[in-house]
Amino acid sequence: MLSKHLFIIGVFAVIFDSAQRVLLCHRTDIDLWNLPSGAMEEGETPWVAVAREVEEEVGLVVEVEQLLGVYSRPDQNEVAFGFVCRVVGGSLRCSDEADDVEYFELDQIPSNTNHEQVEALQDAAQEKFQTTLRLQAGLSPREVYFGKLC
Repeated sequence: MLSKHLFIIGVFAVIFDSAQRVLLCHRTDIDLWNLPSGAMEEGETPWVAVAREVEEEVGLVVEVEQLLGVYSRPDQNEVAFGFVCRVVGGSLRCSDEADDVEYFELDQIPSNTNHEQVEALQDAAQEKFQTTLRLQAGLSPREVYFGKLC
């Protein structure tokens, strides 16, 4: 059982091409397709983490267009931020994490695609809304309440 205080914060990118096909990568460790994704690293914001993960996994440089949603698995202590991104550079390639990378029509997603990410793709196919990305500075509420933590 996971500790009550251990959380995994993940990020994933939904990237459409000009034909409105979505980019998926096939994992090297298991027979599963998924969106470019991964875990945040210390000191990163979610939107920086997603750009890093996309470049590491599939070789593309992306910009975040909007927050798609926040996806939570409380039973696994996981939270994932999904972002709609657009390609601004790089070139599509495989990596240590992805042995195949392809764009798919939304109605032709492989059956062995991560089911939670299929739900996110259904969200991405809906009308979009504007979101705000904000890096908050200064003391956190915890630091204000408990005093500066060492």
